[in-house]
Amino acid sequence: MAVLEIKVPTIAESITEVTLSQWLKANGSMVKIDEPICEFESDKATLELPAEVAGKLIWVAKEGDDLKIGAVVAKIDTEAAGASPTVAAPVTASVADAPKAEVKTEPAAPVAAKQNYATGTPSPAAAKIMAENGLPASEVAASGRDGRITKDDAQKAAETKSATPVASVAPAKTEEAPKVEVAKAPVAVVAPANFSRNEHRNKMSRMRRTIAKRLVSAKNNTAMLTTFNEVDLTELMGLREKYQDKFVKKYGVKLGFMS
Repeated sequence: MAVLEIKVPTIAESITEVTLSQWLKANGSMVKIDEPICEFESDKATLELPAEVAGKLIWVAKEGDDLKIGAVVAKIDTEAAGASPTVAAPVTASVADAPKAEVKTEPAAPVAAKQNYATGTPSPAAAKIMAENGLPASEVAASGRDGRITKDDAQKAAETKSATPVASVAPAKTEEAPKVEVAKAPVAVVAPANFSRNEHRNKMSRMRRTIAKRLVSAKNNTAMLTTFNEVDLTELMGLREKYQDKFVKKYGVKLGFMS
């Protein structure tokens, strides 16, 4: 079995480690050359890793793992990619059985579409917006490549969701209570959701971790102190008053403490 190891590429000179944010292709699925298989999150940006060859994808790392540059992310079985042409060869060779060949090739397209791992998968920015607004993937219309959910899709779904409660609350309040309560109702409903005291902990992104390290380093390496020096200027004030008039007549300016 010919297996090719897919390693973390060199991104930049200053980057020595990345985080595997998410897989774009399922474990054991067939991939094509240059097809994105996963996303990396570095200190500066998020980038996709394309497949170097076509074949069967075998996961090695997991989502959320921190990987060094050059570490093995996955493996691709290239012999599995060569198995698909052998299956299609008898279909093209049997010219006499043309109707049968058409019947076999038609259901193959929908099967590949159903097994598409990217369908309904949000991008990192879209996943953050969906988590903040409590939006499941089934309620977001995907318009990205291979059915992926983009950032614009998540923002549109969030705006639609935020506008829906306002429209539903207004008619109910106008029937039961005066108009004054209609204006107060949306505020009472939205306030607990936006200003909730519930705590939840999420793993920091690699970029936020780098920013936190820089801030802590600046605090530890900088002298955070203030000094106060008290001096008795009684004698100095006396000398200044004594020579003030002479100094002004001679130089045209007042005698200062620095002088």
